[in-house]
Amino acid sequence: MREITLKQIAETLGISITTVSKALKNYPDVSPKTRKAVLDLAKSLSYTPNSFAVNLRTKESRTIGLIIPEVVHHFFSNVINGIIDEAEKNGYLVIILQSNESLELEKKQVELLINKRVDGIIMSLSNESNDDEHIKEIIKKELPFVMFDKISKLIPCSKVIIDDRKAAFNAVEHLIQKGCKKIAHIRGPVNPQNAIDRFLGYKKALEKNNITFDQKLVYTCKNVTFDEGKQFAKQIIDEHPDVDGVFVITDLVAVGVLAYFNEVNIKVPEQVKVIGFSNWFMSQVITPKLSTVDQPSFEMGVQSFGLLLEEINAKKELLPFHPKTIELETGIIERESTLRI
Repeated sequence: MREITLKQIAETLGISITTVSKALKNYPDVSPKTRKAVLDLAKSLSYTPNSFAVNLRTKESRTIGLIIPEVVHHFFSNVINGIIDEAEKNGYLVIILQSNESLELEKKQVELLINKRVDGIIMSLSNESNDDEHIKEIIKKELPFVMFDKISKLIPCSKVIIDDRKAAFNAVEHLIQKGCKKIAHIRGPVNPQNAIDRFLGYKKALEKNNITFDQKLVYTCKNVTFDEGKQFAKQIIDEHPDVDGVFVITDLVAVGVLAYFNEVNIKVPEQVKVIGFSNWFMSQVITPKLSTVDQPSFEMGVQSFGLLLEEINAKKELLPFHPKTIELETGIIERESTLRI
């Protein structure tokens, strides 16, 4: 079937295309009789507006791009839900792309979204991102842009973040308050800012509590996986059997740590206390239940879309827009893995 056009409706009713358009948009200067005739015919012919033509006129696609490292990760899936909820309320569609923690794929996805003429982009950087040229291209084209979670401090754009350094400091101090004196840290890869800040928070908490920092107690994830958690837990026990606390970059890895300790009958929290980061749903169902830093992921999605929409609207109205940073609060959720015995 051919697509029904405004011209066909106009010719059938013997009126102008402008009148048909106004009738469909409920303009007051179209008589009720004409409006009813247009609406009835449009309905009988299953007419739908040509969104491509509308976009050409308005210079809007009503579409935004979202690039995230992983879709299946509990944290990112919650962020997606927050963004989609807000986008739907405001009449936007969301194109979701997954970089798989690959810089090359991330570059291609940025180019794709620019070429698709999306109205804006929301993004969390991949672990490999140490080259900002593709991000600078977004800024250069004056495309509304928001970063969240894994960000670059060098890019002048709006951001939604937590204070990773403070959150990590609080997590490690929680272990110290529970009696831990030798604390290992399973950190993230060297590039992402959040991994750097969580590592620095770990160091600062040790320093404040007069515990000597030992680089040998720091283990660096490459892919941030459950299996790495198991692998590093084994290394920690083999190399430092007197470790009594472990601060882990994220709950997924921390669950791997607990799984290994369970396998080899290392008692948590009696022998070793463990705290994760992000409040992943699995942290509540593993035995023992995992203490963690609560990261407000859904709210991060809501705020990210809000900042993007603000910039889109400012651009539409030719108003100046100054990038903003929203910092969300975190908190410690104490569960069985850090109870003081």
